Amino acid sequence: MRIGSKQAPRILIVDDEPSNLRVLRQVLQAARYRLSFARSGQDALNLVEKEQVDLILLDIMMPEMTGLEVCERLKHNPETAHIPVIFVTALKDSVDEEKGFEIGAVDYIAKPITPAIVLARVKTHLSLIRADELLNTHIDLIQRLGRAAEYKDNETGMHVQRMSRYAKVIALAYGFCEESADDLMMAAPMHDIGKIGIADKILLKPGKLTDEEYEIMKTHAQIGAEILSNPSSHLIELAHSVAITHHEKWDGTGYPNSLSGEDIPIEGRIVALADVFDALTSERPYKKAWPTEEAISYIMEQSGKHFDPALPPLLKQELDTILAIKAQFAETEIE
Repeated sequence: MRIGSKQAPRILIVDDEPSNLRVLRQVLQAARYRLSFARSGQDALNLVEKEQVDLILLDIMMPEMTGLEVCERLKHNPETAHIPVIFVTALKDSVDEEKGFEIGAVDYIAKPITPAIVLARVKTHLSLIRADELLNTHIDLIQRLGRAAEYKDNETGMHVQRMSRYAKVIALAYGFCEESADDLMMAAPMHDIGKIGIADKILLKPGKLTDEEYEIMKTHAQIGAEILSNPSSHLIELAHSVAITHHEKWDGTGYPNSLSGEDIPIEGRIVALADVFDALTSERPYKKAWPTEEAISYIMEQSGKHFDPALPPLLKQELDTILAIKAQFAETEIE
C-alpha cells in the first residue's frame, strides 16, 4: 500500500455454502475490496471481535444460527452495532423482509446474485458509511473549535458541553423535533468563537472592563459571524446565526444589531438563555457560582427583557434534566 493511501473497506461474507462464498469472492475481489469469510454465524461473530469490518454480507438460511439471529446479536453489541448488514437470500426462501429491517439490516440481495447489483448495493452502503464519518468529523471539529474559544477565555471545555445540551433540552421543550434540537446542540459550542479575535489583555482582565474595553469585547459576536460567514453546511449556517445573535435581547438592548423580539432567530434566543444560566451557576476565578434558585429567580425577572418570555418557564419546567446535565459535566478544576 502506498504511503498516505487509504485501505480499501473490509467486507465480511458469511455463508455456509462454499460455492456461494466463491461467487461473491470473485465479484468483490475484482472491485479491490478486502474480504473476510465465515461459514457459520458463530464464526462470523468470532471474527468481528478480532477484525475491523466495514460491511457484512450475511446469508439468512444457515444451520445452527440463522442470519437473522446473527444480525440480532451484532446489533445488540455496542461494539458491532454500527456495522451495516446486507442479507443475501435465495428467492425461494420464505423470508420476512420487514423482520430483517426491524432487527437492523440495511438491505437485501437476492440469490442467484447479479454481480452489478451486488457491487452497486455494496458501494451505496459503503458511501453512506463514509458520509456518516464525514458528518461526525465535521461535528467534532465544530465542538473542538468551540472549546478552543472557551479555553482562551476564563472558561473551561465543560461550559460548552453543558450549555449546548441545555440548549437542546430547551429547544425540545419549545417544540423542536429531535433532529433540529440535535443540530442546535452541535452548533451551539461555536457561540463564542469570535473571542479568539479579542486581545488577551481584555479577555483575561481580572477586574471590571472599562467602557472602551467592553465595547471591544462586544465585537466578539461580529468576529464570530465573520469567521463563520459564507457557510457551506447547515451546521455552520446555524452556528453563524447563534454567534451573531446570542447577545441580542428581547427588549432590543442587546448587541451587535439591537434586534428585538422575534426578529432574533429562535436559536439565538435559546442559546442566550442556556449560556446565561450556565454562566450564573458556574464558578469562575472572578466569581462564585450562584445557587440554582437565585439564578432561576433572576432569569424569570429578565423574562420579556433579556429573554424571550416563552423560554424561562421552559427552563424551569425542565430543571431536573438541566441539573442532571450540570452534574454529568461538572467542573473538575478551576484554573
